[in-house]
Amino acid sequence: MRRRLILIACVLGLVACSSEYVISTRDGGMIVTDSKPKLDDDIGMYRYHDQEGREGMIKKEQVVQILER
Repeated sequence: MRRRLILIACVLGLVACSSEYVISTRDGGMIVTDSKPKLDDDIGMYRYHDQEGREGMIKKEQVVQILER
């Protein structure tokens, strides 16, 4: 029983660490991501993973703001 409680606490802790972010774009679009987008300064684009796990990129000039959900 104690082992199960510890396992449940660990799983809930991992879920709590994961946050969704919303990228608001200049054209009025919204992109929901599974984790915080990372800016690649070398190419001037944000890299992100969408809710289905696919990697995407968007130019930093197209981003208005990034909000944690």
